Amino acid sequence: MAVGLVLVLAEILLIPGVGVAGILGLASLGGSCFYAFHEFGPGTGTIVTVINVVLLVALTVYVLRAKTWKKLALNTNIDSKIQFFDENTLAVGDTGKTLTRLAPMGTAKIGENNYEVKSLEGIIDPGTEVEIVMIEDNKIYVKPVEKDF
Repeated sequence: MAVGLVLVLAEILLIPGVGVAGILGLASLGGSCFYAFHEFGPGTGTIVTVINVVLLVALTVYVLRAKTWKKLALNTNIDSKIQFFDENTLAVGDTGKTLTRLAPMGTAKIGENNYEVKSLEGIIDPGTEVEIVMIEDNKIYVKPVEKDF
């Protein structure tokens, strides 16, 4: 009976949807009721069934009313902003320097401003000279500048 209650509560709290834990928990509770009816008679079977139902309802109500959900909930705020820039100030062929590692996204200083850029060729280390290859859908694509020796 206790195993069934624990499995049902695990299904409610930890595992979303109807899964194995919930099915096994309900089967365990049903099995305890069946065992009580079969081995000890209708009187004890009825008592075990009532206890199972009362405990299951009480624990479910307690879990739903307690601040359990607040402890499990994600409480972080997203404070990032969408990058807007005037496409007339940037052009294909402009160069800059990476401020962070581009794997494939990162930050680069192009002109006087910092922009979020995306690498076309894998990972680019910080401090690498980059060139704008394409500007599409408010995204800036860059590649490392090839230096002639």
